[in-house]
Amino acid sequence: MKLPLMGVINLIHETEEMGALTAGRCLATVPFGGRYRLIDFVLSSMVNSGISNVSVFAHTKFRSLMDHLGSGSNWDLHRKQQGLFVLPPAMEDQTDFGKGDLYHFWRHRDYFKRSEHEYVVIARSHIVCNIDFGAVLAFHQARGADITVVCKRWPGARTGLVRKARLDESGRITEMQDHFGRLASEVVSMEMYVFGKELLVDLVETSLAQGKDHFVRHAVLSRLGELNVSAYLHEGYLGVVNSIPAYYRHSMELLDQQVWKELFFEPGSVLTKVKDEPPTRYRSRATVVQSLVANGCEIDGEVYNSILFRGVKIRKGAVVRNSIVMQNGIVGEGGMLENCILDKEAEIRPLQQLKGSPDMPFLAAKRHVI
Repeated sequence: MKLPLMGVINLIHETEEMGALTAGRCLATVPFGGRYRLIDFVLSSMVNSGISNVSVFAHTKFRSLMDHLGSGSNWDLHRKQQGLFVLPPAMEDQTDFGKGDLYHFWRHRDYFKRSEHEYVVIARSHIVCNIDFGAVLAFHQARGADITVVCKRWPGARTGLVRKARLDESGRITEMQDHFGRLASEVVSMEMYVFGKELLVDLVETSLAQGKDHFVRHAVLSRLGELNVSAYLHEGYLGVVNSIPAYYRHSMELLDQQVWKELFFEPGSVLTKVKDEPPTRYRSRATVVQSLVANGCEIDGEVYNSILFRGVKIRKGAVVRNSIVMQNGIVGEGGMLENCILDKEAEIRPLQQLKGSPDMPFLAAKRHVI
């Protein structure tokens, strides 16, 4: 069933605290989970919820984003009417580049005004979850809220930078911090906001008229007292991937079968760009234990508690433990990895041994040879 809801994936000023993983790509296209990109999770949730009009507000280093999304066919968004829109940053001069997301929303205001949908959901790409936006919209309408923020009660959460919120007894948000705040609360914002399209347009124009151009900080946080901002509490898995330790930790959590099933199949399947590759080839000396292995790999060594992306080659005598090896990575004969992340096409020469720690994994840059 189609929802009266349009989806916006906001990539304006997303964090770049991911070291080499975001040196040549935006955060949205950081590989995750063996064959996916971070943006796949929120985009798939929108499509599975019946949202047929999705826009991606691109900002920096979006070549890989355009390559990954293409026409949107892998998400059934290649349509004559509506479908997928990738909206580049609208810049008249270099000063526009540093302006906030409200400014970029305003520059593309015709996109919002021409849509027939009554409601909008704005989300970020680094939130890893599987959610039914239809349920969020129903909650929003039942509560009569001006803005509904998707949150999760997450006591003792160890993750990347998060925005915490405080609720009253009715579930209304009374206080919300910026990422650097120290609010004592177990409720974490998932950076997903549902509200009426007319309210969005009004917030954009009013905030910009006051010289304020950041969506959450200026349009939402400054209006908690005057608007009914309610929290929808998500019950499923949540990962906030905006730092290297958080990326490594949430990746390793996928090796838990319950987490894997909950994230990738409930309430719908996670979709991604399709690549036709042969099955993985396990040679006679191969040993693979508690690991995720994508198509096209060739394993002649030992792999324990690790994630191998497409086309990875583990040579004879090599040992990989608690590590992530991205697409077309190579671990040479007799090599050893432990608590490591290898970006795409990185190569570890024979007999080389690399070791990081769970809190600070060793990271090899894309196409780097060690």
